[in-house]
Amino acid sequence: MKKRFLVGSLVLASMFALTACKSGEEANSAETKESKDLVVSTFGLSEDIVKSDVMKPFEKEFDAKITLDLGNSGDRFNKLISNPKGIDVIELAQANSADGASQKAFEKLDETKIPHLGELTEGAREVFESGAGVPIAVNSVGIVYDKEKVGKEITDWSDLWDTALKGKLSIPEITTTAGPLMMYIASEHAGVAIEKDNGEAAFESLEKLKPNIVKTYAKSSDLANMFQAGEIEAAVVMDFAYDIVKGDSDTIEYVVPESGTYANYNTINIPKETANKELAYEFINYRISEESQKTKALSLNEAPINNEVELSEEEAGNMTYGAIADRAKTVDFDFVNGQMTDWIDQWNRLINQ
Repeated sequence: MKKRFLVGSLVLASMFALTACKSGEEANSAETKESKDLVVSTFGLSEDIVKSDVMKPFEKEFDAKITLDLGNSGDRFNKLISNPKGIDVIELAQANSADGASQKAFEKLDETKIPHLGELTEGAREVFESGAGVPIAVNSVGIVYDKEKVGKEITDWSDLWDTALKGKLSIPEITTTAGPLMMYIASEHAGVAIEKDNGEAAFESLEKLKPNIVKTYAKSSDLANMFQAGEIEAAVVMDFAYDIVKGDSDTIEYVVPESGTYANYNTINIPKETANKELAYEFINYRISEESQKTKALSLNEAPINNEVELSEEEAGNMTYGAIADRAKTVDFDFVNGQMTDWIDQWNRLINQ
């Protein structure tokens, strides 16, 4: 009797053990499944609009929870390089994306998991094939000026070198998104392709421009303050910052010279240390869809990279779209990144002293 009881007890204990083991395996299996939480590193501009028009629709469609890591492109990129864990997708300016690709900081993207890649514009496709990531927006550089104070129309890049603008101009810092584009503009003014002399002619042009430069700027808000304070009358600026600079003014205008402009593509990548790769792919595909691209074009003033998006002339405004996009030249950011250390040194000695 005692023996039967002992055997029965052992069988029962084994069943409990197996059940507990199975439950533990199921729990572990659930833990290994990818979380529905996604950490998105993105730009800090217009945070409320980004949340409502970009992030919320994705959360609803995919039953996901997005946590934002906000800041300028350079700072976020440097943070990722120093600590690659904790970010699932990262949106960066093209220069940083190209740098990250060269450092092999990102996943090699599987095109089959991003169906909307087939809808990229020609320029955006070129950037993707360069390895810099998937473009999510394109912007370009132009001239913003106070027409009333300047007293005449500014129509060309060469107008920036006019002595009438002495002590009235601001240009972007070399380390900003627009900084390298300013180097291309200066080299073009000298009539030299920048890749031929690594920027030597550009610095010669900048030296001639220096009497017109009051100061450089790193933030669009700083530029807006300079206009409001009457410190400057003209500046070189990215198109997405025009509304910030213009404010309520009726006299500040934006122009993209007919000779052309230079483009920057903001791109999105998946860091190698991501914990949610599949959801990250869903997010990328969503970001470049026609619907999402149209929405953020209208609410964030970011030109679309999906060729199925159609904007009216009024909707397009000053975005890099239509005729402006047609005359926007691409920038070789692999070349730029290779020169940047030397350029920063020369820039500081020439412009910031």
